[in-house]
Amino acid sequence: MKQQWPLDNTVSFDPYYGEPDRDGEQGAEILPDGRVRFRIIAPDAHSVAIDRFGEIHPMEKTADGAWEGTFDLGRGFLYFFLKIDGADVLCPYLPIGYGCCRPMNFVDVPVEDMEGWDDLQGVPHGAVTRHYYPSTVTGKHEICLVYTPPAYDPAKKYPVLYLQHGYGENETGWVYQGHVGRIADQLLSRGQMKEMIIVMGNGMVKKDGEGDRGLYPQVLLADLIPFIEGKYSVLTDKWSRAMAGLSMGSYQTSLTTLAHPELFGYAGLFSGFLRAPWPTEKPEEHLAILEDPERFSQAFRVFYRAMGTEDQFWASFEADDRFLEGKGLKIRRETFPGGHDWTVWRRCIRSFLPELFR
Repeated sequence: MKQQWPLDNTVSFDPYYGEPDRDGEQGAEILPDGRVRFRIIAPDAHSVAIDRFGEIHPMEKTADGAWEGTFDLGRGFLYFFLKIDGADVLCPYLPIGYGCCRPMNFVDVPVEDMEGWDDLQGVPHGAVTRHYYPSTVTGKHEICLVYTPPAYDPAKKYPVLYLQHGYGENETGWVYQGHVGRIADQLLSRGQMKEMIIVMGNGMVKKDGEGDRGLYPQVLLADLIPFIEGKYSVLTDKWSRAMAGLSMGSYQTSLTTLAHPELFGYAGLFSGFLRAPWPTEKPEEHLAILEDPERFSQAFRVFYRAMGTEDQFWASFEADDRFLEGKGLKIRRETFPGGHDWTVWRRCIRSFLPELFR
């Protein structure tokens, strides 16, 4: 089978698909019409299926003990669960990413109007560096990844975007699944965005073994921003600092930027929650600035909300729309085709980056 193994694979960068002489021919092939052909060798299994979050695609057993099936799963970045006899199995012969609090198999089916957005060839590329930084909030070391542009020069000072993943993911998501570095490289090569540093922290932090979605903003303000400003040559005024995030990361962005407009001049909510989409007894004090249009307009040069038209949380976004109605706030809102997924979030970041630090 002809396989298109992605270079940006969170577990393995090996472009080979196993050892066919030993393991047999198995994996996934993306066909010209966008369907995906799967072949998994499991001779003792009674059932094998591809599970797209409850949408089950049963495979059929062949004479040689393999299981095969060809399915239209959609377009773009597609997580799935491989089910063997009802159990979730991580397959080493398929690309592996990270989401839903676990390693997961995926396929990345090309999307016609997104071709060239993250091409590797023909442009200079930036670098991504992993750092471990001490946190006074959690009492242990935390992790971040930092993208620096292709022409990064420590003698210059750069603005910074703090970019967050969603619930059940980690700091690798925006690099390996969101392709943010490659998208930025392409935009920079075309002169469509300003040079900047992009910092991606792990938002699933815990204190004393307990985690909540509101803890990471404390880590960001107390620990990560000072660490970055001590480690990199960056500008430190509010008009040189932005924050954005997807899903849980959008709520963390809302909590942080609206509560601290003195620190951030730009904000992006992708599949984005202004307010907690779950029941909360705590007053959402960060929303107070939204009642003062003049203060809000002076605080943010760009405040951006975007979401997929088939997002499972659409009702929450509509509720936020109603909440904002009549407040006279300058907020840019975009929709893209798709659900609560990386294909939409790649569209969000590509639209958002050119708006920053102008």
